Amino acid sequence: MSAEKDIKRFYYWEDFVKGQTIECGSITISESQIIDFASQYDPQRFHVNKQAAEETQFKGLIASGWQTGALMMRMVCDSFMINSSSVGSPGLESLKWIKPIRPGDTLKTIVEILETKSLNSKPHLGMMLSRWSCYNQHNELTTTIEAWCMYEKRPSN
Repeated sequence: MSAEKDIKRFYYWEDFVKGQTIECGSITISESQIIDFASQYDPQRFHVNKQAAEETQFKGLIASGWQTGALMMRMVCDSFMINSSSVGSPGLESLKWIKPIRPGDTLKTIVEILETKSLNSKPHLGMMLSRWSCYNQHNELTTTIEAWCMYEKRPSN
């Protein structure tokens, strides 16, 4: 019996093409994770206090949108970004919180490549514009992010 290692692919700028989609796994969020994150970073009553959250428009505890973004980043990193030539991002084009995330929700993220372009000023780099869409377990869209990311090009041999 041979033990095979799960070797992940390493992604360069050239590996991303317009129209490509990448499914980035899933994460389930608990009530305690919502409260812990919000207590430290976004302590609004609908994120940290179940009783007070019942009296808001949300009618219950919801995750901070910033936590949702962090969870999406985790899914993207685990799926391909940590195994890539990514050198960061100049920023977001858009961020939309469409539907609240609640305790027990299972989230999945899908990345769609919208555009790629080479950088004339830095010929060893390319840019990629992507849309990250987060869905809950009911396949309802909860969050979208559009962002540019920079990747190193594949080294020539």
